Amino acid sequence: MQEKNRGLALFTFLVFVFLLGPLLIISVTSFEGGNILKFPPEQFSFKWYINIFDVQMFLTTFKTSIIVSLAGNLLALLIGVPAAYALSRFDFKGKNIVDAIFVSPILIPGIVLGFSFLRYIVGVYQLPIYAALFIGHTIIMLPFIIRVISSSLSNFDFSIEEASESLGASKLRTFFTIVLPNIKSGILAAIMIAFLESFNNVDISVFMTGPGVSTFPIQMLTYVENYFDPTIAAISVLLMIITAFFMFMVERLMGLSYFTKR
Repeated sequence: MQEKNRGLALFTFLVFVFLLGPLLIISVTSFEGGNILKFPPEQFSFKWYINIFDVQMFLTTFKTSIIVSLAGNLLALLIGVPAAYALSRFDFKGKNIVDAIFVSPILIPGIVLGFSFLRYIVGVYQLPIYAALFIGHTIIMLPFIIRVISSSLSNFDFSIEEASESLGASKLRTFFTIVLPNIKSGILAAIMIAFLESFNNVDISVFMTGPGVSTFPIQMLTYVENYFDPTIAAISVLLMIITAFFMFMVERLMGLSYFTKR
């Protein structure tokens, strides 16, 4: 039994090394003082972190990604909150089909989805690049918004809503004064998870960007094609810190157990 526990502990350790090892290597190489990305670093310097803010295209594309993610997040919320409420509150014919349609963007491979967006949103409807990015990112955020809010609603006691209506409150007033305040933590968690999905997206964005318009992850790929310095490693470290902070906030708001209930 003791040997079995040791074997399990060794296996767990190797899994963590496999998962976290590349992140640790990237973090260390981001402090390389030379002009070439190498591990282990021969010098120690913060100059590549400073260089991030000296490259104008990083600042421009960062702003683009923030705007697209926030705007898409807002529209996804306007669609996703009522959809999650309807799917959680009511039983109706075709409910499973509707649920499957909303979840489908995370089930379809990103390259296939991105090419479909390129073919129809850009090719057929000839929408501007910003509008195409906005629509595409809204669609990929919807499943996360709906699933997280639905998980939050699964713990909501709808008898409270019925009691409010029985006391004379309208359905709309009840929704805004009773339902929404009770699931606000779920809504905040959904916003953060959807934002991360949109901001870090590559497979959709690479099809939707065009001349003069790019997102931050796509600009990182372009930079790697032309330069081999530790700037991208420095950016990756900052993105890891931001992602870890967001996931910590999600855990504080809801707990990871919420996402395993459905």
